[in-house]
Amino acid sequence: MIEVNTTLCSWHAAKVRNRSAVKELVLDNCRSNEGKIEGLTDEFEELEFLSTINVGLTSVANLPKLNKLKKLELSDNRISGGLEVLAEKCPNLTHLNLSGNKIKDLSTIEPLKKLESLKSLDLFNCEVTNLNDYRENVFKLLPQLTYLDGYDKEDKEAPDSDAEAYVEGLDDDEDDEDGDEDEEEGEEEDEEEGEEEEEEDISGEEEEEEELNDGEVDDEEDIGK
Repeated sequence: MIEVNTTLCSWHAAKVRNRSAVKELVLDNCRSNEGKIEGLTDEFEELEFLSTINVGLTSVANLPKLNKLKKLELSDNRISGGLEVLAEKCPNLTHLNLSGNKIKDLSTIEPLKKLESLKSLDLFNCEVTNLNDYRENVFKLLPQLTYLDGYDKEDKEAPDSDAEAYVEGLDDDEDDEDGDEDEEEGEEEDEEEGEEEEEEDISGEEEEEEELNDGEVDDEEDIGK
C-alpha cells in the first residue's frame, strides 16, 4: 500500500506522481483555499482513506470524485451543511468522521441516508449531540448505521481493529520472549547438569586414583614385611 502523509501543506499532494496508486492520503493541518485543497483531485482514483483534519473546510462541495473512498476524516473543520454531495462524490463511504464541526440539527445529516454503505459516523463535539434523544433519532434517521460516535444501538463499543492487531502483536512478542526465556533456562539447566556430571566424573576419577595409590602402598608394606 502506498501512503502519502503530510501534516504541513497540501503542496506535497500536488507533487505526487503516481496518484492512481495511492490508497491512503493524510493532509491534516494543511490549509484549504476557498474549500479546495491543492493537489487533491479525482486522479487519486484508488484512494480508500482520506484524512483532512483541521484544514479549514467550510463545505465538502469541492471534494473530488473518489469512488473507492471508504474512510473520510473531516473532523475539526467548519462544515455546517452541504453533506448531500457526499453521496455523489464518495458513494462507497463506510466511515465518516465529522467531529468538531458546526452541525447543529438532524436535517443537516439527513442526506447521509443516501450513503448506503455507511456503517460508522462520528459527530463528537458537534452541537447536534446536545439534542434530546440524539442517538435514538440518528439511528432512526440513518438505519444503515452500525456505530454512532463509536458505539452501537446497545451502547457496545466499536472494535478497534488496529488496536486489536497491535495488542495481538504484543502478545505474540511476549510469547516469543517467554519461549526464548524457556529455551535459555533449558540451556542453562543442561549446562548445569553437564557441569555436575563433569564434576562427578572428576571426583570419581580422583577416588579411583586414591584407591590405586592406597593399593600400591599396601603392596609395598606387604613386601617390606
